[in-house]
Amino acid sequence: MHSSSSTTIDSRCTIYSDKKPTTIKTLKLSVSDLPMLSCQYIQKGVLLPYPPYSIDDLITFLKHSLSTALSHFPALAGRLQTDPTGHVHILCNDAGVDFIHAKARHLSIHSILSPADVPECFKGFFALDKTLSYSGHSKPLMAVQVTELLDGIFIGCTVNHAVTDGTSFWHFFNTFAEICKGSKNISNSPDFSRNTVFNSPAVLKFPAGGPKVTFSGDEPLRERIFHFRREAILKLKIRANNSDLICNSAEIFGKQRNDSWKAASGESNGKVAPLFLMKDKSAEISSFQSLCAQLWRSVTRARELTPSKMTTFRMAVNCRHRLEPRLEPYYFGNAIQSTPTIASAGELLSKDLNFGAELLHKTVVAHGDGTVRDGISGWEKDPRLFPLGNFDGASITMGSSPRFPMYDNDFGWGRPLAVRSGRANKFDGKISAFPGRDGKGSVDLEVVLSPDAMIGLENDGEFMQYVSEISACPSPPPP
Repeated sequence: MHSSSSTTIDSRCTIYSDKKPTTIKTLKLSVSDLPMLSCQYIQKGVLLPYPPYSIDDLITFLKHSLSTALSHFPALAGRLQTDPTGHVHILCNDAGVDFIHAKARHLSIHSILSPADVPECFKGFFALDKTLSYSGHSKPLMAVQVTELLDGIFIGCTVNHAVTDGTSFWHFFNTFAEICKGSKNISNSPDFSRNTVFNSPAVLKFPAGGPKVTFSGDEPLRERIFHFRREAILKLKIRANNSDLICNSAEIFGKQRNDSWKAASGESNGKVAPLFLMKDKSAEISSFQSLCAQLWRSVTRARELTPSKMTTFRMAVNCRHRLEPRLEPYYFGNAIQSTPTIASAGELLSKDLNFGAELLHKTVVAHGDGTVRDGISGWEKDPRLFPLGNFDGASITMGSSPRFPMYDNDFGWGRPLAVRSGRANKFDGKISAFPGRDGKGSVDLEVVLSPDAMIGLENDGEFMQYVSEISACPSPPPP
């Protein structure tokens, strides 16, 4: 046994696929995968109520389910391999993944959800901490850590970022949960095709010993979850669309699913949603763009930048549906590109919300098939690692998505109480968007800032008026 902060490791083992051998031998890393080799492994997990059976039975169920899930996702049980020509592949050799059973029985659900700032203890709920994705040449491409709490369970999944993006990460996590719940057939099989526009002969050269992390990781940071209800986001959307939008006064409540929250009409819970009457529907600034614009304004103000300082809002976009022809929705791997939107601090703060929101909207709308292909061509001419970080003190990087089905991870005894992440890839200005636990189009923003900037944001009335309290000890969501 050994301890990591307040978490004690009880046992560790390697889990292999329950079906061998896989028909897939190797998968070449794509133009979207390769830049991620200098990023740390993705660390995301779910907090669940205590299961209705013993912890020993739970660990047995989870190990068997993970083994079955790996038979559908053989890439995750492999290792990276660089061939003599310099191309990096996933060798699907079933070398296995790490499985860790840990204990933090002194921590309760209430004690870790009630503080305003995200407690440090969550960093101890994940394996492969501070591991760069390039290390997948020798280390497992995935690790699952199950941490026992006083009255709950945290299942933390750590996956190599050169192997999956957020879409593929949550696809695997959902499948793992579905199998544990007892499903004999999985809902959605991954697509491992590599004959896409992202497949390239270009070679990314690495320094001796592999790449280094691109941000310090040593600076003091604060991390908070800000919760936004659907009604608050609607108000932001109305403000952001102020020059084009005509809206009736009815309030919106309820959406059936988080991935449909962009739809602005319809009926739910007996309440009629507002009717947006647009001259051109494609000109409408979305709910999420409106929320991002407010965050951009308020963080820029909190940083007290000079008016001439150029600020950047960087957003990861899923390219699967942007290409023509489209990639399969369950294409496995990275299919993301980073879209920067730039404005001076002075312009952003002196003009209304519509200014920043319109800039973000134009960036996203313009990112169609041609832009995706131009990005690929540009990278092929100059292959490079992704420079994750905030190098000028004026950047925001938005990751994850409120569309990801994070709360669909029911392992057999109810949906998650909360979603949290580990230490990986965090720096001043790193934001992650999660769906709210209550659904209905609500959004949680995980905000990481310098301590001074976080105080400024907390004192920003324009921002905080839209923030709602999250129940510190939520009851399990209805099934």
